[in-house]
Amino acid sequence: MKRDVTVIGGGVIGLATAYALVREGLSVDLVEARDSLASATSFANGGQLSYRYVAPLADAGVPWQALGWMLQGDSPLRLRLRLDLAQWRWLMAFMLACRSNVNRRNGAQLLELALHSQATLARWREDDGLADFAWRRNGKVVAFRSEWAFAHGRGHLLDPVNQQVLDGGELRALEPALAEAAFIGGVLTPDEEVADCHRFCERLAERLRASGQCRFLLGRTVTRLHMHQDQVVALQVGDEQVDVQRLVLCAGHRSAALALPGLKLPVYPLKGYSLTAPIGSTHRAPEVSITDYERKIVYARLDRQLRVAAMVDIVGYDESVDARRLQSMHRLALDTLPNAADYTQAVEWAGMRPATPTGVPIIGGTAYRNLWLNLGHGALGFTLACGSAQRLARMIG
Repeated sequence: MKRDVTVIGGGVIGLATAYALVREGLSVDLVEARDSLASATSFANGGQLSYRYVAPLADAGVPWQALGWMLQGDSPLRLRLRLDLAQWRWLMAFMLACRSNVNRRNGAQLLELALHSQATLARWREDDGLADFAWRRNGKVVAFRSEWAFAHGRGHLLDPVNQQVLDGGELRALEPALAEAAFIGGVLTPDEEVADCHRFCERLAERLRASGQCRFLLGRTVTRLHMHQDQVVALQVGDEQVDVQRLVLCAGHRSAALALPGLKLPVYPLKGYSLTAPIGSTHRAPEVSITDYERKIVYARLDRQLRVAAMVDIVGYDESVDARRLQSMHRLALDTLPNAADYTQAVEWAGMRPATPTGVPIIGGTAYRNLWLNLGHGALGFTLACGSAQRLARMIG
């Protein structure tokens, strides 16, 4: 039976899109290449729902700062140039976006979408009873190690009415877990949130199965889109064709492989890493989420686990886990929060975050009559997922 909408991609963006479509009264086929849902980029991301910290990576001065980072052993950014036209195009577009006025304009778009996403998740939680994914409104602190960075943070508050500037003593009083960390101050945003992305995806999948309006096609790699005139009529999945009425691409950086004539998708993978360490009875884990501004590392407590996430590797399509990057994360986490969790038992992960050069995701229709896009969210996939899905579902509905 042909469904109203077919979604390609079973990560947080695809699942949230399917959920929003079903809430709009539409039936959905969700096609995922892997045998399980949310097992790639959505599996172990940072866990922070940072709705007010969504400034794009592309900004004035970032290219020069990146050069300095790459000279450090524990650099937050690593670039490996390849004989890959897609990488060079993405990097050139990224450089063009590294201007203050462009960053402000894109940041305003992301902030609007993020706040819409926060409101949408709240509605799903309250109206639908969506729960049991380690969600908390625990607040977030961006912590600074140097005077220049702290001055920059104080001077660029996104919500001055509600955000609080804390000196070193106030920061440690708020979060005793930071007693041994070399932070001189921070900025607290009290209503930021945290949740487990993979568990959230599991809850969405349960609701979708129970609705009777969503069919999952797992372990099915789409190799081709069949066209007739100006629309997609079927997907080639192995030896089988799956008919489609309307199609949404949510396959992250893999979506570009399905691009159609005249449809350019400026999406490239930025590899990130995380550690998930158990919190025992003797550990002192932070209750608020923490972003180490200079080291570009985030810490989030997810029930009895501490999630540590960091790094941007622009290294092509290599999904392997780099042991040296994870060793660096272990070392920095022990230096900052030595008693927060059992790092010796940490589960290590690497994921490919699909990013546009501007940092703004691609949400909406295309020149093809029944083809829609929801991709390119970069490191903000979980933060923006619900709002992006709701916006697209309304467009389609």
